[in-house]
Amino acid sequence: MHKQVLRQLKSLSPGCLIEVSWFDASIGKSLAAGEIDIPVKSWGIYLGVLGDQQKHIILAQNGFRYSDGLWDVDYTAIPLVWSTKIEEIHQGQVSEEEAQQLLKSFLQGRRRTLKRRVRNHERSD
Repeated sequence: MHKQVLRQLKSLSPGCLIEVSWFDASIGKSLAAGEIDIPVKSWGIYLGVLGDQQKHIILAQNGFRYSDGLWDVDYTAIPLVWSTKIEEIHQGQVSEEEAQQLLKSFLQGRRRTLKRRVRNHERSD
């Protein structure tokens, strides 16, 4: 992990609009044949760092707000160890409260997905 990236993360609050520079892994379909580490720039609303095995920077890129207060969130999860630089574009692009609602919906959506997967594998003999 880069110490610079960790310092940059400490200065961020959920709700900031940020740009993350990182390297993705090639799957062999790049226009630039022979490159393994592909430089990427991702922009989004910073929600936090999550992950049990590997830490990921979570960026909300689209949020669909429903009447019950939940959001459906399109997100990017960038492996922290692949990140090289973080730039804050605008502090407080969304309020910290709204960022927490986005994160809560993101986490609830993951739990619902896991429960559905379990149900799909149950037998009903």
